[in-house]
Amino acid sequence: MQEEPTDIDILLSDAGDFIETKATLWKLKTIESLADVSGELVAGLAMIVFASFVVILISIGVALWLGEILGKSYYGFFIVGGFYAIIALIILVRRERWLKDTFSNMLIRKILK
Repeated sequence: MQEEPTDIDILLSDAGDFIETKATLWKLKTIESLADVSGELVAGLAMIVFASFVVILISIGVALWLGEILGKSYYGFFIVGGFYAIIALIILVRRERWLKDTFSNMLIRKILK
């Protein structure tokens, strides 16, 4: 003969199902967050690559134009290089606030979404 399940057995079975469902839900939410973050990262990297090509081509054009005005082409490249060195120093000094904090906040927002 079979014993009928008691209320405790039913409660434990339901609790086990609940825990299993919660774990599955947590995994799916984690996967969704990671997919969202990685998608944004790939899109951002693609934009950085295209923007880099644009900046490089414009920089070469400006350097050649300045070199033509100043009489020696390498003068233009020195000026453009100095300009980028100044920008790099400014970014180096402000990197904590501009780069790290901004990226960290974006990542946290995406994961907690």
